[in-house]
Amino acid sequence: MWASYIKGFSHYLQLERGLSGNSVEAYIRDMTKFMEFLDLREYDLNYKEIELKHLQEFIYWLHDLGLHPRSQARMISGLKAFFKYLLVEDLIDESPAVLLEAPKLDRKIPHVLSPEEINTIIEAVEHEKNDYLRIRNKAILETLYACGLRVSELTGLKMSNLYTEIGFIKIIGKGNKERLVPIGESAINTIKEYLEHHDGRMSLKRIHYEHEDILFLNRRGKQLTRVMIFTIVKKLAALAGIKKKVSPHTFRHSFATHLIEGGADLRAIQDMLGHESITTTEIYTHLDTDFLRDTILQYHPMNKT
Repeated sequence: MWASYIKGFSHYLQLERGLSGNSVEAYIRDMTKFMEFLDLREYDLNYKEIELKHLQEFIYWLHDLGLHPRSQARMISGLKAFFKYLLVEDLIDESPAVLLEAPKLDRKIPHVLSPEEINTIIEAVEHEKNDYLRIRNKAILETLYACGLRVSELTGLKMSNLYTEIGFIKIIGKGNKERLVPIGESAINTIKEYLEHHDGRMSLKRIHYEHEDILFLNRRGKQLTRVMIFTIVKKLAALAGIKKKVSPHTFRHSFATHLIEGGADLRAIQDMLGHESITTTEIYTHLDTDFLRDTILQYHPMNKT
């Protein structure tokens, strides 16, 4: 009864919303969970008969199962998207999920490194004995920090999307959305060294034909995986003696936080990070009390002499 509509929902997410395969699978899993709930409750309902009370009962059921509020919120997002799809297709007149509320989430403050800690990790690449890995990994770290990239954006970065002469790179982000991100001179020079040095990318004996345009490659000439980037970052953080929990995303958090602390406009940071909503970017406005105090003392009119 529901199968054809869920299949149509999948196509809608891919073609009209432009979501990645992983995101589409997550939405479909959420709908499958809802189907499981309806079966357990022996509700023989079609999509037109679903009411808000059924969706609320589903959320209470998830809560009783011990599902984390963040997972509950994701499933609510999936339900809302499904009924929005039905609206778009004129299969229903109104969505029962409009008034469905997500559980309140505690927004976690992301781990952030200081500029000095970032530099210490980058300098740790000098411990690498293999010349290619040393040059490549330095370029990877500098690009992560200079541009605030997601891991998938870094691994998929193409040489044809480098506009180093004007100080920009083109990023293909979530939902295949493109954005231009400024890149600093230091990162540009490190990328050029990686591309032009005889021990850099030029030293690879063979480059896989499907990955010829990919910037960062492993020693077999293939695109790096997310796991490889995580491994590189964790290894170098350990070599640098950093005790904090460090991942590639820590560089993205640090990029945004340091821009905020430097007085950058929140909307500009939103564009650079590729956030769809400004509320996602606002998590980076957590500033330490010393910074806030210094800012107030420096700029408040009553403190000026």
